[in-house]
Amino acid sequence: MKPKIILVDREDNVLGSIVRSEITHTDYFRVAALWLTDQHGNVLIAQRKLDKLNDPGKWGPAAAGTVEVNETYESNIYKEAAEELGLDGISFQLGPHQFVEDVRSFHCQWFTGVSDHSYQFELQDEEVETVAWISPKDLNHDLTIHPDKYVNSMVTAVKLFGI
Repeated sequence: MKPKIILVDREDNVLGSIVRSEITHTDYFRVAALWLTDQHGNVLIAQRKLDKLNDPGKWGPAAAGTVEVNETYESNIYKEAAEELGLDGISFQLGPHQFVEDVRSFHCQWFTGVSDHSYQFELQDEEVETVAWISPKDLNHDLTIHPDKYVNSMVTAVKLFGI
């Protein structure tokens, strides 16, 4: 049986659930995302696999996932960080909440965490092409010049995080 994702309204109230492949452009859903930095403020970004259906090869947050039935934003981000990056043993803090209205509209609950360059990430082959540390200045500059390299929510995410 295919997992179902949580459907919500514009205010993030739960309406029901749906199989991901059946979602339409009029549906709203939930996403949890991780803004991972190092001790110097550099940001870890992840490139989506080149063969992904949505946003193939685009750069986005360190980890992110659509919240499924019987999950919370928090349980989802810990699951996604472990699956996509092999990341565990780091506590995440609740970050800003963002509503993204685009081709796919969703509520994104951000979480923040701090890691360092010595952590050996184990990337999920089906989801993540590669990861890279980038300075806030370079990320902001690259987003300005090459916004098409990034998932749409990254443009507003840098503003949420004061970059």
